[in-house]
Amino acid sequence: MNDALTLSAVERIYRTEAGALPVLRGVDLALRPGEIVALVAPSGTGKSTLLHLAGLLERPDGGTVAIDGRNTGALSDRDRTATRRDKIGFVYQFHYLQGDFTALENVVLPQMIAGKTRAEAAIRANALLASFGLADRIDHLPGKLSGGEQQRVAIARALANRPSLLLADEPTGNLDVATADAVFAELLLTVRTHGVAALIATHNPALAARMDRIVTLRDGRLAVWD
Repeated sequence: MNDALTLSAVERIYRTEAGALPVLRGVDLALRPGEIVALVAPSGTGKSTLLHLAGLLERPDGGTVAIDGRNTGALSDRDRTATRRDKIGFVYQFHYLQGDFTALENVVLPQMIAGKTRAEAAIRANALLASFGLADRIDHLPGKLSGGEQQRVAIARALANRPSLLLADEPTGNLDVATADAVFAELLLTVRTHGVAALIATHNPALAARMDRIVTLRDGRLAVWD
């Protein structure tokens, strides 16, 4: 079985008026299906950049990014978009739900973009939302949901197209401790049950300690957290 994500000697350099700014200097990382890894590092060290590269939102300046064993370096923009749609789920600190759509519609929409009929997408959306304890909230607009409920809808949306890789940037950072713990428990159960590989950027050491591994960024390279 292929790793869901493989980063090999990945480099990222930003061009500024002051000159080249190396952010990632040869990052190596492999995530197996069913594995959840915490990325813990101070702000400004390249966490978001690493997630953007892993999620094919940016292209590396060196090295390779492989999704399910497929090197994405030579993919066209159209194929990269299709890979993001079909293989990768994203969860952010701020849920970015569509405010004019119900919880159900927010989970239906990415499936319809991927080619499912509305009826097919609704079946999957209902099942996902029910698994996150939201069966009685499916017809509510995001503005009528609590912060924890909104984030659970966002996670359901990220899982709608059955991705092999889940990338999350501070997914519980905007929640109180009890709600964050409940959301993470559901996220962990999903990873284990469905064999999704997950890379979770977090500043919460208690949550990080519950994951399989903790890694950090030091001088643009990945290291084991100690």
